[in-house]
Amino acid sequence: MKKLIFSLILVCCALNLNAQQLPAAWEELTASDFPAAVKNAQGVCLIPMGVLEKHGPHLPLGTDVYTARELCFRAAHLEYCIVFPFYFAGQIFEAQQQPGTVAYSPDLLYRLLDETCHEIARNGIKKIILVNGHGGNNAFLQYFCQTQLATPRDYAVFSISPATDPNTQEIITAMRKTDFDGHAGEVETSTILAIRPDLVQLQKATSESGEDLNQLPLKKEFPSLQTGIWWYAQFPNHYAGDAKDAQAALGELALASRSKTLADLIKAVKEDQNTLCLQETFFIERKQPLQTKIKP
Repeated sequence: MKKLIFSLILVCCALNLNAQQLPAAWEELTASDFPAAVKNAQGVCLIPMGVLEKHGPHLPLGTDVYTARELCFRAAHLEYCIVFPFYFAGQIFEAQQQPGTVAYSPDLLYRLLDETCHEIARNGIKKIILVNGHGGNNAFLQYFCQTQLATPRDYAVFSISPATDPNTQEIITAMRKTDFDGHAGEVETSTILAIRPDLVQLQKATSESGEDLNQLPLKKEFPSLQTGIWWYAQFPNHYAGDAKDAQAALGELALASRSKTLADLIKAVKEDQNTLCLQETFFIERKQPLQTKIKP
C-alpha cells in the first residue's frame, strides 16, 4: 500500500511538473500538448499587439510588439495562459511617411483580427485578451471590442493597455531625467534596454528632434477634437521626447509593474463568469427586442 501511495505521489508530481513546464508561447506548444495548455490556461489567450513603425532614430521598428510580448510572457509566468505569436497588424497610417512602416488597409486590419479571434476560439479558448503595446491601436481596439456584439459568438474579447501602478509611477517619474516623455522617449527606450539592449542604438537618440512642433493649433485649443493628421502635426519625426538618458533599470521597473497588472487581469478573467453569460443573454434578446424584459 505504501509503495502504491508513493507511486501515486510521484505520478501527481510529474503531472504538476509537466503542467508547469508547458510553454506559454502558442507556437512552441506541440499539438499533443495543446489541449493540456488550454486546460491549464483555463481557456485564456493573450494576443500581444503592436505595429511595425519608426521609434525615433534609435529603437527597432518592432518596439511595440517586443514590449507587448514581454509583458505577456512575464504575466503568463505569474498566471499561466497561452500567448499568441508576434502580432503586428495594427493601425499605423500616421507613420506611412517613415521608412519601414507596414500599414494594412482598414478592412483587412479588422478582418484579420476578427478571423484570428475566431480561430483561437475554435481551438477551445473562449476568453481572448488583446494586450496593446501601441497607442495608435487604442481607438481601433475599442471599436473592435464593441463590434463583438454585432454577431453571436461563444467567446469574449477583452482589451487592455497594461498600466504602471501609481506607486511605481512615482518612482519612475523621480528617476526620469526628462520632463517631456512620449513615443520612443526615455521610458520606452529604457523598456527596450531591459528587453533587447542589442537592438537599441542609444548614440543616435539625439540625432533627431523629438519636440512637439505644434503645427495644428486648433488641436491645442480644442483637445477633444479628432482629426487624422494630429500626430504628424506634432511629431513628424515619429519621436516624442529625448531618450539619451534612458536606463535599463527604469525600464525594468515599468515592465515589472505592468506585467503584474496584466497577471492580475488574467486571474480575474479566468474567474469571471459574468461576461460570457451576459453576452449569451444579449444575443438571445437581440433576436426579439420587443419581448425584452426590463431588468430590475
